[in-house]
Amino acid sequence: MWHFPVAIPASLGVWAVFMSVLVTQLGMPIPAAPMLILGGTMAAMGQTSYINVICTAVGATLLADSLWFFTGRAYGRRLLNYLVRFSLSLDTTVRVARNTYERYGAPILTIAKFLPGLGLISAPLLGTTAIGVGVFLWWDLVGATLWASVWVIGGGALHDQIVQLILKVRQNGGTIIDTFAVIFAAVLLYRWLRRLQFRRWLSHTRISPDQLDEMMKSNEPPLILDARPGTVREKESHRIAGARPLDLESPDPIHPEYLKRPIVVYCVCPNEATAKRIVKQLHRKNIHHVRALRGGLDAWEKRGYPVEPLPPDFNTAMAHMLEDKGGEGEYTIRARLAK
Repeated sequence: MWHFPVAIPASLGVWAVFMSVLVTQLGMPIPAAPMLILGGTMAAMGQTSYINVICTAVGATLLADSLWFFTGRAYGRRLLNYLVRFSLSLDTTVRVARNTYERYGAPILTIAKFLPGLGLISAPLLGTTAIGVGVFLWWDLVGATLWASVWVIGGGALHDQIVQLILKVRQNGGTIIDTFAVIFAAVLLYRWLRRLQFRRWLSHTRISPDQLDEMMKSNEPPLILDARPGTVREKESHRIAGARPLDLESPDPIHPEYLKRPIVVYCVCPNEATAKRIVKQLHRKNIHHVRALRGGLDAWEKRGYPVEPLPPDFNTAMAHMLEDKGGEGEYTIRARLAK
C-alpha cells in the first residue's frame, strides 16, 4: 500500500469537513462535495473512518439547516427574498421550491441536497410553513445522511484515482488547497457568467414600476397578470389594480385578440428568475410582447403605488384563456377552479 500524500493532517480531517459543509450550507457559493470526497479518500486510506466523516458532515448540515429553519420562521418571506436576491444560482427560485414542497411534502428533503435550487432554500422555506420542528429535523437528518454518504463513499471508492490526481498536482508544485481554489473559482465564475447573461436578457424584458404606472394611465392600458403562488396570495391578499391570476400550467390556447394587448406579469421573486420562466412559458403560447415587472409586487409597493384587496374568488381562480364576452369586443380571462 502506497503512502497517502499529506494534504490535510488526519487529526484535522473531520474538522475540515465540518467547516466546509457548514460554510456551504450557510449560503457561501462554494461546493462542499470536493471536501467530502477527500474525506472519503482519507477514510479509505485509514486516516479516519467513514462514520466520523459522515457524522461530521451530517452534524454540520443539521446545524446550518436548523439556523435557517428558525430564521425563516422568525422573518418569513423577507428572508427568502434576501436569499434569492443575492444567490448566484439562477435555479434558486422560491416559486419552484414552494411548488415542489407543496406537491411532495417534507419527504422531499431526502433528496433536496441533490436538486439545484432546493439545497439552500429548503430549510428557510419550510420555516415559513406550519411544519413541525420534529418532522423537519427527521427528514433533514435522512436527507443529510444520504447526501453526505454518497459523496464520502464515492470518494472512498475512487481513492486510487484521487490520490493519483493529488500526486500529479504535487509533482507540478501545487497543493490540494490550490486544487480546491481552482474548483471554487471555476464554480463562482460559471455562476457569475450565467447571472451576467441573465441580467442582459432581463434588460430587454423587464419594466420598472414607474413605466408600468405610465402604461396604466395611457389610452391602451396593459393586461396585468399576477403570477404569485396561491399560498402567497392567501397571506398577502392584495394586488396591483386590475391584475388577474395566471395559470402557467394550462395547455389551452390563448384567444387571438389577447395577442393584440400589451402584457405585464409580476411575481414576488426579487432576482426575476421566476419572471424569466413565466415569460418563456408565455412565449410558448405565442405571446411575445410580454414584459416582467422589475422587483415584482414588492417593488411596486415600495415605490408607493396603490394596491387593492383581492376579490373573494381570486385565490381559487386560475387564468388560462380568453373568451368573447357577449360579442361586445370585451375580453376577460376565463377562470377555472384550482384543484
